Amino acid sequence: MSDEGARRPDRSIPRGRLSRFGHFGRLAGGVAGGMAVEGMRRLAAGERPRLGDMILTPGNAKRIADRLSHLRGAALKLGQMISMDAGDLLPPELSTILATVRNQAYRMPPQQLDGVLKREWGADWRRRFSRFDATPIAAASIGQVHRAVLPDGRILAVKVQYPGVRASIGADVDNVATLLRLSNLLPPTLDLAPLLAEAKRQLADEADYLREGAQMRAYGERLADDERYVVPALHGELTTTDVLAMTFVEGRPIEALVDAPQEVRDRAMTTLIELVLRELFEFGVMQTDPNFANYRWQEATGTLVLLDFGATREVPTGTAQSYRTLLAAGLAHDRDRIREIAVETGFLGGNAVAAHRATVDRMIAAIDDTLALPGLFDFGDRAFVPTMREEAPNLVGDRSTWHVPDIETLFVQRKISGTALLGARLKARVDVTGLAAKAIADAA
Repeated sequence: MSDEGARRPDRSIPRGRLSRFGHFGRLAGGVAGGMAVEGMRRLAAGERPRLGDMILTPGNAKRIADRLSHLRGAALKLGQMISMDAGDLLPPELSTILATVRNQAYRMPPQQLDGVLKREWGADWRRRFSRFDATPIAAASIGQVHRAVLPDGRILAVKVQYPGVRASIGADVDNVATLLRLSNLLPPTLDLAPLLAEAKRQLADEADYLREGAQMRAYGERLADDERYVVPALHGELTTTDVLAMTFVEGRPIEALVDAPQEVRDRAMTTLIELVLRELFEFGVMQTDPNFANYRWQEATGTLVLLDFGATREVPTGTAQSYRTLLAAGLAHDRDRIREIAVETGFLGGNAVAAHRATVDRMIAAIDDTLALPGLFDFGDRAFVPTMREEAPNLVGDRSTWHVPDIETLFVQRKISGTALLGARLKARVDVTGLAAKAIADAA
């Protein structure tokens, strides 16, 4: 959820399939126009334009961010996922523009909000509260959050789903896939069907607030004895499929810790990394959305507040075992074994490694060299990034070797990569190898 998004102006959410398809059509037209302009500019400059360069321009990135922010729902969620997963590999100017997708979401107009709450709670829903703030305190891809006060004085955070989100998931995912295919960014031999089917299932789970409420309650029980974490308590009486009510928990956005003392940043990231390792090896369940807005920090107690559980999913035993083996190889600095496991788990394609063995080995070596440095791991030390940016095009450019990684690994890796991205943002220093060694020993 984005606090900044709550301050954006009202904008009604397109609900019907045809209406949303029309928005995708206008997006495609705008991107095509931007490609034509960029192509002519490069030709005039004596350059031979490449398709990827013409598509991934700042102008087109802004068009995509603006249109997805208007559509919200699965369309915006997919855009947020792409912006998070790109990590350090996108050029800085594109990363900046696409980052707006994570934080940009228009709020519902008051009449649309009122309509949703009347449907869920009845025409006299306001009688349930002594106060209900119409202006959201946060807004995101699937819903927005309001602060409310019960007659007995208890303060709630109420997440209200945008109308039409659940019904539009299938069409939105298919429309995004169609845009990708029409753009020629994906090779025609790449089978996206399993990934698209899983994306629809995952997004449907996230749009079920009854399910999210149950997951939030389960996390509260798992972490009840660990004072480093706070999970809001579910208010079941007011929770429905489209409305999630929970206790309001104060906290500072975790991104705001960028200016905090080093020891505070280190403690926050250590707490989060330990949670990720417990999810992977102890709980067998992981909240797989690493959006920074899902976390708050209570400075007085040094406590991590967990806010969003929609993307919670089980971690299969085989996936956890693969990561356990991969971590063990990493701790032993066995680079050949790291490469082999990456192929065995489907994270890297066998054809890609066979065709670009030297490239893969240089990328593994760059990361391993950084992890092998003595002392705490410094997430602010991005010495390996230039190597990754230099080598990645060799893999990405060979479309004949592209493949869809194992789906369960993709979701887990998304959480791990997003957590590392937050660590880099905070320039935290953490005993990553010590935490990893303890986690796999405890799981043995």
